[in-house]
Amino acid sequence: MTKEIPRKKKSLLIVCIVLIVLFILSVFLNVYVFILDNKVSRRSIDVAAKLIGLEFDRQERKMMVEGVERNLSRYDDIRKLALDNPVSPAVAFSPVLPGMNFENKKGGFLLSKSMKIERPENIEDVAFYPVTALAQLIKSRKITSTELTTMYLERLKTYGPKLECVITLTEALALEQAKRADEEIRRGRYRGPLHGIPYGAKDLLATKGIKTTWGAAPYEDQVIDMDATVVERLREAGAVLVAKLSMGALAMGDVWFGGKTKNPWNLEQGSSGSSAGSASATAAGLVGFAIGTETWGSIVSPCTRCRVTGLRPTYGRVSRYGAMTLSWSMDKIGPICRSVEDCAIVFNAIAGPDGKDLTLVDLPFRWDPGMKLKDLRIGYFKTAFEEDTVRVDKHEMVLETMRSLGVDLIPVELPDFPVNSLAFILSAESAAAFDDLTRSNRDDLLVRQTKNAWPNSFRTSRLIPAVEYIQANRARRLLMEQMHEKMKDIDVFLTPSFGGYVLLLTNLTGHPCMVVPIGGDGEGNSVSISFIGRLFQEGKTLAVAKAFQDATDFHLQHPNPEDWSRDEEKSESPE
Repeated sequence: MTKEIPRKKKSLLIVCIVLIVLFILSVFLNVYVFILDNKVSRRSIDVAAKLIGLEFDRQERKMMVEGVERNLSRYDDIRKLALDNPVSPAVAFSPVLPGMNFENKKGGFLLSKSMKIERPENIEDVAFYPVTALAQLIKSRKITSTELTTMYLERLKTYGPKLECVITLTEALALEQAKRADEEIRRGRYRGPLHGIPYGAKDLLATKGIKTTWGAAPYEDQVIDMDATVVERLREAGAVLVAKLSMGALAMGDVWFGGKTKNPWNLEQGSSGSSAGSASATAAGLVGFAIGTETWGSIVSPCTRCRVTGLRPTYGRVSRYGAMTLSWSMDKIGPICRSVEDCAIVFNAIAGPDGKDLTLVDLPFRWDPGMKLKDLRIGYFKTAFEEDTVRVDKHEMVLETMRSLGVDLIPVELPDFPVNSLAFILSAESAAAFDDLTRSNRDDLLVRQTKNAWPNSFRTSRLIPAVEYIQANRARRLLMEQMHEKMKDIDVFLTPSFGGYVLLLTNLTGHPCMVVPIGGDGEGNSVSISFIGRLFQEGKTLAVAKAFQDATDFHLQHPNPEDWSRDEEKSESPE
């Protein structure tokens, strides 16, 4: 017994010593980890290297530490500067390659020969009239702008909530602008075909004294003390702003802080985005026309879903001054209307340099709706038409219609290029545009929080190396050169709007696109066809699209508001 007691004490002492050592090691490890977390180390560089697919040896990592720490300090200095969303990078993208030549001949702006249009007994019957018809009624003073504006305001109040397509009704401003238009027209000062025409603007265009929410909760009460250039130019043309229309939050999809904008043809579908409200309101006859924007499909997609006509102009055609920036090198502004000629009218009013957006190219827009197709070389994206086996009948109808117009369609193939791999150019630029939103954690206020939504995209994009972003833009240059070669013998080509990678490719290269509805596929889905033109050749692109549209009647079809009430009753009735 006397010998066992010291052994127990000794064991207990050893256990205590071990525990103390472990505690000290734990403290040391926590301090070490804290230091690693707050200071660049060779280990953290190794982890970062794996994230970007590189590998550095021990000596290389050791030499990198000081430079990486120095860069971190520089990042902090830059973050102290006020880099608001409109501030653009000192480097600018241009779709123009060396050696490119463009027609600079000043041309006229001709409109189709007008048919005599009488005022209907019920003014609401003109809700779906194209701008060309509304303009005749106003110019001849058969309808006043005030009457037309009041009618559209009432429709916006009645149907806007059902479609969730309106963010702000600009009633007071609209009635004031309509009254001014009527007075000017009465005095003989007619400004042109947009004079007195009510329109809606995608809510990323700044309007002085009126909220510009960007469709996102963090900016729900934002008022920008200026008018966007596009808004100014439409005001100068005499157009009447009746509403700021919904958009997918920060220009993605059709979900915004007030809900999900609906497709007037099928209320069970969203209207697609991000020019969600612009397409929905135009299709529903709530405005005479609307303004949308596109970075990667935001005009083409909602126009397709809502069966309206839209123009995505050449990059560098329409000033983006006063518009929310998503991607400095890809954003474009264009009209969403009920006909191709309407798009030509609106585009003519908003295009051209303003001395503020320095990416703009000063080239004339020549519009002749009677342009002879035989004088143009028209192609079709052969592979895209062949690969879409779901809408064969629709696409065959398109090709046959063009052939019936005397067009000898030329098969066209696009560059064999890893186009989708360049998509992170948009990701990097959008993350920079909304850097403050990410760092302030206000991105938590956005409705969509999935892995494919903006908050996660912005966070993920911060790990894109600057070198890889520059390399991607160098690859983009190669893509532009290859696309230029493909278009040398073609003025315009037709394509299924989402065929292959044509949508991303032409947004990266800056080519214009005219999207035209071709009805439904019989299963509740809408279908469109796109006309892709050469850079700054919107006149020819629109002329081909108009010839097709005049030979069909899809643009004359419109949804019936009575169906919306039946759909609501159906959804509310007990099963």
